[in-house]
Amino acid sequence: MSSRPGNRRRGSQRQVRHAGGRPGLVIGVTGSVAMGKSTAAILLKFLGVPVFNADATVHGLMGPKGKAVNAVAARFPGATGALGVDRKALGAKVFADTKALTDLEAIIHPLVRAERERFLRQMALRRQPVVALDIPLLFEGNNENLCDLVIVISAPAFLQRQRALARPAMTPGRLAGILARQWPDARKRACADAVVPSGIGKRETLRRLTQLLTLHRLHRR
Repeated sequence: MSSRPGNRRRGSQRQVRHAGGRPGLVIGVTGSVAMGKSTAAILLKFLGVPVFNADATVHGLMGPKGKAVNAVAARFPGATGALGVDRKALGAKVFADTKALTDLEAIIHPLVRAERERFLRQMALRRQPVVALDIPLLFEGNNENLCDLVIVISAPAFLQRQRALARPAMTPGRLAGILARQWPDARKRACADAVVPSGIGKRETLRRLTQLLTLHRLHRR
């Protein structure tokens, strides 16, 4: 595990964006598909850190009465129903269609950004000393400058593939498509402030996350 406390470039830009009220320490948690990022976010919650979950936010936006449902219905007829967006039907429409995927992102991403900013404002009002942003495409979406510390969750490629293919409806072809839209794990690790392995047990992952929190809290005093 490597760590570079207090990345000055990210910190200075984030202070401008959240001038006048912001949480004390913003941690970005990211990693490629099936690397164990969601588990790491759960462990951070266990440690008392409020977490903004981008994937859960998208599910809410696409669920019953979600803010994205009407726009998705207009752009992708047949992809919505009484329970909101039919994710399987929507996936079939955008999986191999770059233009359709771009259109979907144009609907979803601004809504996710708005929810993320609302979360950060709420945490600032509560004077929350540490928060985490669980964002799968943190680097790809140029969101790293929101964070004081970026943690990449990583695991061996064979374990990543094993985990991914164990998921419902996941196929080798779909996995390849997802990976093609994400930065390679090595590139993410190279850009991280810290890398936490997830293939050696939850206890060790928890220990390393605890170590990082302690280190950065001490550094910011």
